[in-house]
Amino acid sequence: MHVLVTGGAGYIGSHACKALAASGITPVTYDSLAQGHEWAVKWGPLERGDLHDRPRLNEVFKKYRPAAVLHFASLIVVSESVRNPGSYYRNNVAGTLSLLEAVRDHGVKHFIFSSSAAVYGMPESTPITEDHPHRPVNPYGVSKAVAENMLRDFDTAHGLKSVSLRYFNAAGADPEGNTGEAHSPETHLIPLLLEVAAGEKESARIFGDDYPTRDGTCIRDYIHVCDLADAHVAALRYLQDGGKTAAFNLGNGRGYSVKEVLDAVRRVTGRPVPAEVRARRPGDPSHLVASSEKARAALSWTPKFASLDTIVQHAWQWRSQDSRPTDAG
Repeated sequence: MHVLVTGGAGYIGSHACKALAASGITPVTYDSLAQGHEWAVKWGPLERGDLHDRPRLNEVFKKYRPAAVLHFASLIVVSESVRNPGSYYRNNVAGTLSLLEAVRDHGVKHFIFSSSAAVYGMPESTPITEDHPHRPVNPYGVSKAVAENMLRDFDTAHGLKSVSLRYFNAAGADPEGNTGEAHSPETHLIPLLLEVAAGEKESARIFGDDYPTRDGTCIRDYIHVCDLADAHVAALRYLQDGGKTAAFNLGNGRGYSVKEVLDAVRRVTGRPVPAEVRARRPGDPSHLVASSEKARAALSWTPKFASLDTIVQHAWQWRSQDSRPTDAG
């Protein structure tokens, strides 16, 4: 069975491709390589192309006749979405629409969408459940919410069954070292701290230490990227077994503060990681923690790598290996 994986050359997409292959499914990566990496495509064929290129999409759908689509291709930097919203609506909304129309035209009935906790905006309470109001506070979050709405409409109109997986903070790397995080520029906390541990930067930055949390720094829910990948395979099985269109949070259900993550990096690497406190960033909530009980029940999914130290250890192993690819185009 072939499954089309848009953005399969990226961080989460490449891990999902490995998980699909381990389940006996051939992932077909469709990626422009504008953000992804050719070296990350190891478990199935690579087809280069853009979401807006309908003739190219049609060609790939006809060639492989995929049983389902996993859609990861997306711009993801929140601050960039504020500075340049047009690019986010063009890629994340219009690009998704182009893909959905191709899915419709080629009769594919199952679709897994890489969504985000950003659809919720500022949380009214934590842990956040799936019925929390959608009030995104930046164009990135809006783009994900609009895509989820499109999926519900395509179900009503065309019978396309979908699962939207709302990630919290993806982190870690493949423990076997086959793929890992390689963004440019890097914006995620753990790899930024590891850059300091590796001596590539002088110090880390902590944005605000006066939040109403146990140590004054923001609390986030970190979920191992391999656990995210496994959830995509579970979501595909759910749809194949007749599951209805749904959305699920993916998180560990436990939050760690920025200072606790910093301590974990120091502990795992055994290196000093200097950090300086800066002013708060506008729009950063003090707590973002998921309730993933719905996913655990409906998908029979449980995170395997829930320990923060394990998440950091796998990310550090990926960064430290001699053979790690270094292109970050």
